[in-house]
Amino acid sequence: MRDLKTERNKTLRLEDGRSLGYGIYGDADGQAIFYFHGFPGSRLEAQLADRVAAQLGVRLIAVDRPGFGLSDFKPHRVILDWPDDVIKIADALGINRFATVGVSGGGPYVAACALRIPERLTAAAIVSGLGPLDAPKGTDRMIRNNHLIFLLGRRLPWLARILLWRMAYQVRRNPERVLGRIMSTLPDVDKAVLARPKVKAAITDNLFEAFRRGSSGTTYELLLYSRPWGFSLKDIAVPVDLWHGEEDRSVPPTMGRYQATAIPQCHATFCPHEGHFSLAINHMEEILSRLVK
Repeated sequence: MRDLKTERNKTLRLEDGRSLGYGIYGDADGQAIFYFHGFPGSRLEAQLADRVAAQLGVRLIAVDRPGFGLSDFKPHRVILDWPDDVIKIADALGINRFATVGVSGGGPYVAACALRIPERLTAAAIVSGLGPLDAPKGTDRMIRNNHLIFLLGRRLPWLARILLWRMAYQVRRNPERVLGRIMSTLPDVDKAVLARPKVKAAITDNLFEAFRRGSSGTTYELLLYSRPWGFSLKDIAVPVDLWHGEEDRSVPPTMGRYQATAIPQCHATFCPHEGHFSLAINHMEEILSRLVK
């Protein structure tokens, strides 16, 4: 019998001495899909897709990015470093080819893999994905808190660092209260989904785990999002599925439309009545089904 606690709390020691944390969900013998969590987030986010992955015969491998969850912080990293870490885990697990799916802040890392390691990918999907912040109208209709933190990341990173340190402190003391404040800013469709007891519990666990190592990983990643990414979406030469909710206020649909236009072979689906959180939760079966075809 599988030990789920062990399966979802694995680490891999790399040649540079860092540990990478990851968890395996769904069907342990199924088709491999790597899951890239949101911001802030962790491998525990993928528990929301566990049942669907098992039904579809998907081995969902969720990886903590450096400084999140069980993964050690990596100084001076860039977004394009991420495919190297993914390859390390894939090779350790004996996986030659695999698909990738990234939700919210995980989207740029799907794009990096599509650009850097296309020969290893079977498919790729960006779900409610954060786009380049310098894209035209990229932050239009974005909720105030998100707009503010990205603005500070660009212009006053020292202040962003203080705010994220404070958030980490509050999450460690009372993650439910922090989640409640986040929910209060969201559209009704997202509030309704996050009010489901199992979803709320999973998101709370994920938020707490995101700050397991403090705020250094979150702060550094904010700076990566806020600055030029170091690559162009137009250079991606493999097909990419893109999913975005029209009611998304955390990552506005204008960001999705920009990415859909910029990525040459992009199959975009915009869902009229879905928000940021509701899209991934309500449509995960469709999203993963398309990746395994």
